[in-house]
Formats: sequence, C-alpha cells, structure tokens
Amino acid sequence: MSIRIDQALCAGCGKCVEVCPGNLIKQGKDKRAVILQERDCWGCTSCLKECSRGAIALYLGADLGGHGETLHIKKQREHFIWEVHFPAGEVKTIKVNPKEANQY
Repeated sequence: MSIRIDQALCAGCGKCVEVCPGNLIKQGKDKRAVILQERDCWGCTSCLKECSRGAIALYLGADLGGHGETLHIKKQREHFIWEVHFPAGEVKTIKVNPKEANQY
C-alpha cells in the first residue's frame, strides 16, 4: 500500500509533511512533496485529506484487493469526496460527512 504524489499538482505547502505519522513525506529542494520509501507507507490517508490540490493519491494495489486503482480525496465544504479512479478511466465517487462517519 502506498501513496503517489503528482509533482505537477503539488503546491509545496508542506501540510502533508506535517501530518504523516511515519515521517515518510519530505519536501524537496523545490518545496514539493516527495515520499522517499513508498513501501513504508501505512496507507493512513492523513496526507490525502490535507492536500487541497489533489496531488496525493492512495494506490489501491493487490494487497488491498485492487487492480491498480487510485483513491483521491477532495474537500467540499463540510464533506469529503472520495474518488476511486480505475485504470480504464472510470471514476466512482463517495461523499462522506466526517461528522457522521463514526456513527454506527
């Protein structure tokens, strides 16, 4: 499980660096985020939630039952929009209200 960082979309704000519990994300010389050891990523999605530019995606590999999909998270007012991008181009979305996420 790992994240992918799109350098072209990264604004260099450093929010992902601050929230990474494994201290795996660093800022390069150009201030853009990089992950040095992708295999060490825990897949906690903290960085995805902080990235306002959509530059970070969680790669859903075989270890998660995926087939190369990526998960992107966007903040929309009080909701998170979770987008699953499939290799063939299909996108599925899930709208999540964090205030209701832990209500069972």
